[in-house]
Amino acid sequence: MAIITQNKTPTRPAPLSESSVLGWMRKSLFSSWFNSALTIFTLYIVYITLQGVYIWGFADASLVADNRRACYDNSLTGACWAGIIDWLDNIFYGRYPREEIWRIDLGALLLLLWMAPMWMRKVKGKIWIGITVVAFYPFLAGYLFAGGDKGLFMQLMIAAALVALPANLINMLLGLYKEQSLGQLLHTFCAKFSRDEKVQRNLLLALVVLSIVIAFVLQYQWQEQGVSWTKWGGLFLTMSIAGIGIAFSLPGGIILALGRRSKLPIIRVLSTGFIEVFRSVPLITVLFMATTMFPLFMPEGFVLNKLTQVIIAVCLFNACYMAETVRGGLQAIPKGQYEGAHTLGLGYWGTMGFIIMPQALKHMIPNIVGNFIGLLKDTTLVSIIGLFDLLGMLRSISRDVPWLGLHKEPLIFGAIIFFIICFSMSKYSRHLESKLATGNKN
Repeated sequence: MAIITQNKTPTRPAPLSESSVLGWMRKSLFSSWFNSALTIFTLYIVYITLQGVYIWGFADASLVADNRRACYDNSLTGACWAGIIDWLDNIFYGRYPREEIWRIDLGALLLLLWMAPMWMRKVKGKIWIGITVVAFYPFLAGYLFAGGDKGLFMQLMIAAALVALPANLINMLLGLYKEQSLGQLLHTFCAKFSRDEKVQRNLLLALVVLSIVIAFVLQYQWQEQGVSWTKWGGLFLTMSIAGIGIAFSLPGGIILALGRRSKLPIIRVLSTGFIEVFRSVPLITVLFMATTMFPLFMPEGFVLNKLTQVIIAVCLFNACYMAETVRGGLQAIPKGQYEGAHTLGLGYWGTMGFIIMPQALKHMIPNIVGNFIGLLKDTTLVSIIGLFDLLGMLRSISRDVPWLGLHKEPLIFGAIIFFIICFSMSKYSRHLESKLATGNKN
C-alpha cells in the first residue's frame, strides 16, 4: 500500500474592500435594534476601560522616584513604575553578580545564533541543528552560567559544543549563499581523496575527532568564576528551567509514548506506570518530593543542589504529559501507513522515524506548544520551594523597604512578560501549522 502524504498550500484570503467591511459591520453588529444597542454598550465599556488603564498606567504614572512615598507625592491615582525600573536588573538576572552578567547575555546570544538557521528557508540540515542544540548547548551554557571546575565529561561536551556552533554557522552561510549544506561540502571534499564510501566515512570521522581534540585543547585552560545557584533568579532562572524542560520533555515524551505502545510487556508496564504516577499528582507535590526524596536515592557523597533537583522533576513531569500527547498523535495515524512502510521493507525504527513520527508530530503541533506554554507558566511554582524566579523577584519588590507594599505594578509587569513570551510561542505554532499544512482551511 502506498504511503499517502498531503501537501496543501494554504490560500490567503483576498483583502476586504470598504463596501464589504461596511456590509459585514451592518450585518454582524447593527442588524437589529438590540444588536445595535449591545454593540454601542460594549464599545462604551471598552472605551471607559481603556481610558482608565491609560490614565492609571500612563497619564498619571510615576516613572522616576526614589521610593513609593515619592510616587504618592507625584500622583495618588497613578501607577508607580519607578519601583519596576529600579528593580529591572533583579527582575531579569536575579542576584547574579553584576560584573558577571555578560555571561548570561553571551549565553542568550549564542542560543540565538545557534537557533537562527531554523527560521531560514534556504538552510539545510535543520534536524541536525536541533539535535546539536539539545545535545550540546546546555553544557556550554551551563558552564558559562555556573563556572567553577570542569570535569572530564563536561570538558568533552564543551569541546563538542565549540565544534558544533561554528559548524552550524558555516552550514548557515553555505545554505544562504550557495544553497548547500556543510555535509554536502565535506562529502565533496572527502570524495577527492577516495571514491570508496567507507574511506569517506573514516575521513569524515577523523575530521570530526580532530576538530573536537583541537577544541578540547583550546578550552582546557578556560575557567570562569563559580557562581552559586542560589544567586540565580528572575527571568533568567525562569527561562533556564523552562528551556531545559522544553528541550528534554519532547524527546522524553516520545520515548515514553513508544514504550507505552510497545509489544514487550515489561517495557509497556514500566512506561505506563511511570506516566500514570507523575500524571496523578500535581507539579508542586513533585517539586517537594524532588527536593526531599532525590538525596535519598543518590550514592553516599553525591549531592545534587536544589536547582538541579527541580530541573529533573520538571523534565520528568512534563515528559509524562508530553507522552500522552504523542500517543494521541500516533493513534491518529491510519494503519495503512504502517502497512505501506512494511511493504517498503522498513523495520520498526525506520517506520517510526521516517513515516509515522513526522506525520504525527505535525498533527500534534498545537498540543505540543500548549504543553510548552503550560510548562513555562508552571515554573512560577518553584518560588514556593525557595527559588527566586521571575514571580519570586516580582513579589520581593513589595518587601523591599523603599517600595514596601508595591504589589499591583510588579504583578502586571510580570503578566505582560509572560503574555509576550506565550503569545509569541502561540503565533509561531500557528505559523508552523500553516507552513506544514496541518490544518484544514474552510
